[in-house]
Amino acid sequence: MVVPELRPWRAARPHVVRIAGAVRPRLARAAAAAKPRIARLARARKPQVARVTRPWQYAAGATTAGLALAAGVVTAAGPWDSSGQRTAERDRAVALGRAGGTDHGRAPGAPAQPRPAPSAGPVLTGLGGISTVKSAPDGKALAKTLTPLLKDPALGPRPAAAVVDVTTGRRLYGTASDAALTPASTTKIATAVAALSAMGADHRLTTRAALEPDTQEVVLVGGGDPTLTAREASDGWASLRILADQTAAALAQRGVRDVTLSYDTTLYAGSQKHPIGVNPNLALVSPLMVDEGRTNDSTSGPVTRVTDPAADAARRFGDLLKDRGVKATSPGPSKATSRAKTLATVASPPLSALVERMLTDSDNDIAEALARHTAIATGHGADFAGADRAINARLRQLGLPVEGAAFKDGSGLNRADRLTADLLTALLAKAADPAHPELRPALTGLPIAGFTGTLTTRYTDGAAGVVRAKTGTLTGVNTLAGTVVDQDGRLLAFAFMANNTTDPAAAQKALDRAATTLAACGCG
Repeated sequence: MVVPELRPWRAARPHVVRIAGAVRPRLARAAAAAKPRIARLARARKPQVARVTRPWQYAAGATTAGLALAAGVVTAAGPWDSSGQRTAERDRAVALGRAGGTDHGRAPGAPAQPRPAPSAGPVLTGLGGISTVKSAPDGKALAKTLTPLLKDPALGPRPAAAVVDVTTGRRLYGTASDAALTPASTTKIATAVAALSAMGADHRLTTRAALEPDTQEVVLVGGGDPTLTAREASDGWASLRILADQTAAALAQRGVRDVTLSYDTTLYAGSQKHPIGVNPNLALVSPLMVDEGRTNDSTSGPVTRVTDPAADAARRFGDLLKDRGVKATSPGPSKATSRAKTLATVASPPLSALVERMLTDSDNDIAEALARHTAIATGHGADFAGADRAINARLRQLGLPVEGAAFKDGSGLNRADRLTADLLTALLAKAADPAHPELRPALTGLPIAGFTGTLTTRYTDGAAGVVRAKTGTLTGVNTLAGTVVDQDGRLLAFAFMANNTTDPAAAQKALDRAATTLAACGCG
């Protein structure tokens, strides 16, 4: 199995600053022109979107049209400002003294000067604003351009593709677009949209420590937060050390210095083992884990995982309590009763940040957790089968074309997953819909071509900074789905899917050529 999805990403201030500086004025002008109509739209809809207090990604300003489309819409609603950049991201970037975030920072090998994307005028036009952007590409011209590229033998016997105009939702191009194929990690786009729709962008995952009053048992209750960390520098993620600090202090107030320690993993049901078995690309799917069960200091990428993430987390919690003067027994599994009194809690960043990290890093542990939480939030069983039903039902409720789709996991590691190119482009268009600002992180988390995430070292000779896309790679499977702004300034959503490929490098290059050609297309 080949899953080259995860790498460590680093910040790169000069390049992000150049991109943001180049694009921000155009976005600001477009937003200012459309502001009166947008304000009226916002008042009519009154979207209930809480301001995100700590999103940790800068998202490269407006190197993408995906962010640009939000520039005008959520000036009046949601955590974005008139430049298209989320204000909390800007404030955090300033506080950190750098322009790049954890995921959206430039990694070694990225091109020095990604070219800025045009503004998303047509989106503002769709809202009643004024735009000089040309009409959507002509379908025949687009077919003439893309079809020869998709016939590349590297893409297997029958690749599927779809291109959609994000402003209107109209499909401009399609070939086998309704064929249900193995999507690999592009599945995460569906997981992101379903989770955001079910729980909202501001939802947080909480881990708590509770005391059983009759037995003096401290129970570490897993809340399904895979980003819980025991590192000294938590970087804003929920900290096991802080939980231990607060728990020890609460016990001291009660005069308790000696406890029985246990842990509760009953939030989830069913098997913890993914159908692919033990694999360095993810830990057991447990509601209680620390640092994704990694056995080294990495934060992404395949690595050997601990054999029991929950027991490991509880053991480390016990060690932290001991360091704080509380004697704790070796932990064992248990379940917190209704009588248990909460001693302390720590919460994850907002769901928007988790979704962005999941997409940019192609983080399988977060993906499986969000699939389970979607099931819980919608009344389904918190196991693989329940998550499948929950994601399918949630997307159907959004009016998306789920015929033939199967979500056997949330990450795309399962070869039994099935998606269509039509569904992938519909997901992206829905995330751009002004009526659903809560879905915007499904766009802002997409890697930026030649700059961040799984696209860092791709598009070095074209479309850098313009294409945003989620990659998908398994042995014999190569997929790419995202957004691009063509030469006429039109925002397009695309999905290219190839199964039964034999040369992954050649297939990847063929997909990149198709996306680059789409970006360069003046197919009006």
